[in-house]
Amino acid sequence: MTKTRPDDGGSAPPRHRGILLVVSSPSGAGKTTLARMVAESHRLEFSVSYTTRAPRAGERDGVDYKFVTDDEFARMIEGKEFAEWAVVHGHRYGTAIHTVNRALESGTDCLFDIDYQGGRQLRKHWPDESVLCFILPPSMAELERRLRRRATESQEAIERRLAVARVELDHYSDYDYLVVNDNLDKARDELSSIYVAARCLRRRREHVAQGLLGEAEAKKP
Repeated sequence: MTKTRPDDGGSAPPRHRGILLVVSSPSGAGKTTLARMVAESHRLEFSVSYTTRAPRAGERDGVDYKFVTDDEFARMIEGKEFAEWAVVHGHRYGTAIHTVNRALESGTDCLFDIDYQGGRQLRKHWPDESVLCFILPPSMAELERRLRRRATESQEAIERRLAVARVELDHYSDYDYLVVNDNLDKARDELSSIYVAARCLRRRREHVAQGLLGEAEAKKP
């Protein structure tokens, strides 16, 4: 993975910095479905990653991913345009720096559907703003069943995804929260609760408490 450090530009951060809610999982565990459900219910900005892979049936450019050529992706790497990027299942995926900076500077909470490599890089650059959630399948047998149910890939491709899944699962300890997707509604509620709790962290609400203390002090006789 190539590591880039965004330029803060010397501007003062706003009182409320945006939350970077990172959702990762092995392929087939349901992270994209859950991520979109939570983003919609809380009106989160959904970070659209760049990728060099071809669109799957029903995927829309600029909505699901920003589909680019290998040459375009390489040019963006050379121009240091990515906050993070990684090779996953033979294709490159990346998050643009301007996406992250815009969310942080405007105080917008943003959801990232990325793998553990990308999550690690966002956490490294923005440790206070990043909330990392890993979606677990209930079992490896169920994960395989879900991959086969897609009916979009060969037996060889499915076996590769299962092999990669074992590697990805080994990085669960990098994450703050683990959500088991054995029931979609329950998993959605858990992921939603994690986001709400992150918004209520003391460091994010401390300015409110300080403001109240200031008001109380000003009213002293």
